[in-house]
Amino acid sequence: MSSRERKRNERRKRKQRNSSQPVAAEAAAGEPAASNGNGAAAEAPDDGLTDIAAEAEARGVSKSEIRNERVREGLEPLAEGERPVVVTAGAVLSFAIALVTVGAWVAGAEVDGERPAAFQVFAPAILFGVMGYGMWRTRYWAVLGFQAVMGILMVGAFLSLIAAASIAGALTALFILLGAGTFFWFTVKAMARIQIPDKHLPK
Repeated sequence: MSSRERKRNERRKRKQRNSSQPVAAEAAAGEPAASNGNGAAAEAPDDGLTDIAAEAEARGVSKSEIRNERVREGLEPLAEGERPVVVTAGAVLSFAIALVTVGAWVAGAEVDGERPAAFQVFAPAILFGVMGYGMWRTRYWAVLGFQAVMGILMVGAFLSLIAAASIAGALTALFILLGAGTFFWFTVKAMARIQIPDKHLPK
């Protein structure tokens, strides 16, 4: 049996144990089943909210934690050597930004008529290079850092869009906003999948 299949079986067993806990708790407490007036036990409403509330009460945890657990259980753990597409794209983008930044400086590019200092160029280039390497190795900290950068870009692009004085400026800001927002959205699920093997699967 492969490691991925073993992880799936462990997650399935854990889910079965969690779903049986509310019933076991009620039986231990000796609570009688509700009656529908004809002597027969009334069926509990089969909806997710009631199920989550019952499990949360039985386990003594919040409903939000139960929801988070179910979302995590629905995610597929990363296979050995697997890297989500959005993480690969983020790594390539980070490497590209680092190379273009250094390349433009070497070629003599200027900003507002002045040549940037070496520190202003190499500091962000190194940051993006390290972040790209970490994402290529599927490291959580790198993906988290990339998502933070995308969040900053989204805020900056939104402010630029509001203050845009030309159509070209507005379109540029909108393009950056949509691109950063897309990366930000998909890296959320990628980070959750990266965390699964270490934190959420039983040992």
